[in-house]
Parts: sequence; structure tokens; C-alpha cells
Amino acid sequence: MIKWMPLGTGARPVPQPVATPLVWAGAFAGALALVACLNTVVGPDRPELALPALSVLAAVLGLCARFTAAPGTALLCWLFLNGFAIPPAGTLTWAGHRDTTWLACLFAA
Repeated sequence: MIKWMPLGTGARPVPQPVATPLVWAGAFAGALALVACLNTVVGPDRPELALPALSVLAAVLGLCARFTAAPGTALLCWLFLNGFAIPPAGTLTWAGHRDTTWLACLFAA
């Protein structure tokens, strides 16, 4: 005798996304820690390493967040990238093409 068994367990609940302020707090703390670590290990004049690291951070935070948290997350990561990963540290600058590319990369992540 053949007995049919259901393969699925039914509908699964969709997890609630993390609140936007918590995601932004994670972006602030994570970007601070990543840039500080990279500046300590490889030196402060290496944005080519900091950009991929911050992009991965933004992508990981985006997995558990609402889509509306993405602009703030990207902006926080860019502020740490621009302010502390390139000399002079602590000074925000705008270098047209470079910063536009960096922001686009962080928004895409």
C-alpha cells in the first residue's frame, strides 16, 4: 500500500525586519570598527580595502533590514570611509567622481 506524505511543513512565517534605528546603529558601530581596524592593520591611506569591507557590512545589514534603511546605512558607511579611511583623517571632502562612485557602490550593496 502506498501512503502519501506531505513534503512541506506548511506556510512559514516571514521574519520581521530589524528596526531602522537599530540597523543604523549597527552601521555606525560596524563602520567605526572596520575603519579603525583597517587603519591599524594596513594604514590609513588604503581606501581600496576599506570600500569593499564597508560594502560587505552594508550588504549584511541590508539582509535583515527594511529597504528604507539602505540610504542611511550607505551614508553612514560613506562618512566613515571619507572621514577616516583617507587622509587627512577627520576631514570630510568631496572629490566628485570618486565619492559618487563610492556612494553608488555602497547604495548598491
